[in-house]
Amino acid sequence: MSWKASLPAVRGKLLLDEALAPFTWFRVGGPADVVFLPADEQDLSDFLKALDPAVPVLAIGVGSNLLVRDGGVEGVVIRLGKGFNAVEPLGDNRIKAGSAVPDAILARKAAEAGIAGLEFYAGIPGTIGGAVIMNAGCYGSETVNVVKSVRVMDRAGQVRELAVDDLHYTYRHSALQDGDVAIVLDAVFEGTADEPAAIKARMAEITARRETTQPIREKTGGSTFKNPPGHSSWKLVDEAGWRGKPYGGAMFSPLHSNFLINTGEATAADLEGLGDTVRADVLAKTGIQLDWEIKRIGRPS
Repeated sequence: MSWKASLPAVRGKLLLDEALAPFTWFRVGGPADVVFLPADEQDLSDFLKALDPAVPVLAIGVGSNLLVRDGGVEGVVIRLGKGFNAVEPLGDNRIKAGSAVPDAILARKAAEAGIAGLEFYAGIPGTIGGAVIMNAGCYGSETVNVVKSVRVMDRAGQVRELAVDDLHYTYRHSALQDGDVAIVLDAVFEGTADEPAAIKARMAEITARRETTQPIREKTGGSTFKNPPGHSSWKLVDEAGWRGKPYGGAMFSPLHSNFLINTGEATAADLEGLGDTVRADVLAKTGIQLDWEIKRIGRPS
């Protein structure tokens, strides 16, 4: 590909034909044409401004909610890391976090600052960028309840700030998932004042609950399917008989039947194939449509 021979100079790292499996929790998937690890916001902006506009671009975090298909990903995959992981209390029960900050770290830093309301992030895998984009939530709270503003960079390398109303949040969705590329740089969150010890105690309860009900030590992702209105996805999968049933190297976890797991040697095709098979089976048996919450990207093998 000619565009790969003329990539812009960067201060971070450019990796050609780089395997994406190590970048995801499922540990499956083919290579990206290019992986870019920007040093910081300016490095990212300069790269996007100089990159051929025809080249596809996709930003990822820690890959906790991502299934990369076996044929790999066309274009440039941007993995945000150290230059995007700052956390800064702002006063007035507000705290700013970079897009690469793990959700659980934001919860801990907010607790240390006496900011309540962000405890639920202790129960969500992934990073702030993904949480903001998909309105991540659990145990009765969602990102829309606590985020105040978000800074994003567009495909042309330009930065803009969006208020929460600009994001048009709905269940597991925001306007950032529609239209042109929008890379989350950081976000400001607001909670309420409380004693750090009390906040940390609530976080400990969330963490303990997650450890006993979710397969967090498996090669897995976040919730596989969104909850249909009035229903729980795990229950629909369970009642259809798919809990713990092997499908190639894939399975829905015996511990929590809305979590896909790679039992060791799964391909992305195994995981996606199982998910789609279960969706079709549940639809046939109940008339209820399960929609993917896991983001699937790339080319089939």
